[in-house]
Amino acid sequence: MLGRKAFSFFAAFALLLAVSLSMSAANAAVVLGKGAEKARVESPLNLAILVQDDLVSRVGSELKVTRDFIRSLPAGSRVMVAYVRAGSLQVRQAFTDDLEMAAKALRVPVGSTAVSPYNPYVEVIEALRKFEEGGQNPNALLLISDGLDTSRGFDIDSAANTIDLLRSIKEANKRNVAVYSFYAPSVGLTSWNSRAIGYGQSSLNRLSNETGGRAFFQGSSFVTFDSYFDRLRQTLNDQYSTAY
Repeated sequence: MLGRKAFSFFAAFALLLAVSLSMSAANAAVVLGKGAEKARVESPLNLAILVQDDLVSRVGSELKVTRDFIRSLPAGSRVMVAYVRAGSLQVRQAFTDDLEMAAKALRVPVGSTAVSPYNPYVEVIEALRKFEEGGQNPNALLLISDGLDTSRGFDIDSAANTIDLLRSIKEANKRNVAVYSFYAPSVGLTSWNSRAIGYGQSSLNRLSNETGGRAFFQGSSFVTFDSYFDRLRQTLNDQYSTAY
């Protein structure tokens, strides 16, 4: 049996260990709390989310993280949800401050060449014109697209330099809308042609860079939008939170 002194020593050690673990847990909670704050957009904004309707089926699995992003926006934010498809922009939800309604407006892309747009930038221009003038919130547009525009051919000289792309940049700057973009392949050329992928990503990069936004892509495909949304939140906070 343990002597009284030994028992007292082990009891004191156990108490010290418990206190230490408790303090570590508390500190961890503080760190996690700070991380959670950083993971949220801090200032309200007007955001249009455009999804190209002929994207590959894997994009459908990213609906939950996209809905969660919409729901996590701060009160006072206004969101529009629309789909880029052949011939027109399909607005599923006009600008609203009901974030739950906007989140529910998202649907799985059709994923067929039957709805493939001539290029996404004609519909981007149409969406930009739906932003109201004189609002207090900063304006942003998130384009989820393969970015490909072959209207001026399919070569390096025309990549990222098409008429509709340049018009969309001009329209965004005129209306003070920063365009952010997530690359995802479509069921057309960008599902298999490496040059098409490069051209599309170059166009998205130019659109975002020249309107004050940022393009997000990694390699020729994507695994999940989780990391994109994490970086988008941080970018939005870096750009807008200091002004409020």
